Amino acid sequence: MTPFIAELIGTMLLILLGNGVVANVVLKDTKGNNSGWIVITTAWALAVFVGVTVAGPASGAHLNPAVTLGLAVAGKFSWDLVPTYIAAQMLGGMLGAFLVWLFNKDHFAITEDEGAKLACFSTGPAIRNPFSNLISEIIGTFVLVFVIFHFSDPSISLNADPAAKIGLGSVGALPVTLLVWAIGLSLGGTTGYAINPARDLAPRIMHAILPVKGSSDWGYAWIPVAGPILGAVIAAVLFGIIH
Repeated sequence: MTPFIAELIGTMLLILLGNGVVANVVLKDTKGNNSGWIVITTAWALAVFVGVTVAGPASGAHLNPAVTLGLAVAGKFSWDLVPTYIAAQMLGGMLGAFLVWLFNKDHFAITEDEGAKLACFSTGPAIRNPFSNLISEIIGTFVLVFVIFHFSDPSISLNADPAAKIGLGSVGALPVTLLVWAIGLSLGGTTGYAINPARDLAPRIMHAILPVKGSSDWGYAWIPVAGPILGAVIAAVLFGIIH
């Protein structure tokens, strides 16, 4: 289990279970159809638990380009490793999205609502206002990364290779699970709390590739990429200033 494979598999599991619950709630005739926001936010938090548990010992379980960049900006992670981690996260996100489609293929086929089908891949705003939507993603990701820094020292390694073990895994899976659950419940209602470019962009690419009818909404796609990156950088800079 190399750091690259760990990030790929961890992010794949994150997206399979995270976007899988969205599919279970919004697609037609599933057992979980219309079961609501509490189900979605809870399962997304548990998806983080699963991904972090699997990837943590080998990579630190970033599972999120914004976390990787935030740690690098804070000087807690090598910039040389950033491209490898982000590549793994994007590939893992694409694979997870493919598995969500494969798993729910029959339900995608009978669901007419194109917006519901897109929601199984990527996020979208409740009220479309690019500035407000961007602020939502910045604040949500700021909370994620800033609080991660305060769970424990992100420089603490899980084993002998500190270069590859800095990240979510260093704080344990359960605290991060509770953090993501809190963000979803409190801050997720405006944009669906992407707070992770690999969670939104990678599945959106798969939506465009797979035989799923409807627009991939590329006009909005920059917000759940730029917002999380900006939020993570702000969190890293502030952490450096006050500590």
